Amino acid sequence: MRTRNRHLAGPLRGTRPTYVGRVPRRVSLGRRGPGVVLFLLTAVAPHAFAQQPPDGLTDQQRLGRQVLAQSCGVCHLPPARGARTYGPVLSKAAGGGDDGLVRKVILEGTPRMPAFKYMLQPAEVDAIIAFIRTVPAPTPAPAVSR
Repeated sequence: MRTRNRHLAGPLRGTRPTYVGRVPRRVSLGRRGPGVVLFLLTAVAPHAFAQQPPDGLTDQQRLGRQVLAQSCGVCHLPPARGARTYGPVLSKAAGGGDDGLVRKVILEGTPRMPAFKYMLQPAEVDAIIAFIRTVPAPTPAPAVSR
């Protein structure tokens, strides 16, 4: 009877592998072993047990940031530092702080902005509003005296 796997057939099946050349050894950390392990645990522990990522946003706000960048970023995010945007810069002051007004503008649009009621889910609209409320209002430019 022939076997499909030739490496399993024959008298060597079940024997330990033989090493050619140098035999691998177990690595020993010696007296420094516990210190190295303790250092690695303290270096990794804050990141492993963190409640929120360093940006301080909730999952809903992160989703809002992503949807805003994908759907609204063309007009409302500057393409480069100091560049102007086509639409107004969105911040917590957008819509006078009224979430209902911001939701209405997103869903129904304006003469210069398309409506997104068929493109965005209600949860995505809520996420955009939640993210906008975390963005600080831009500071007004100082008046230039002549």
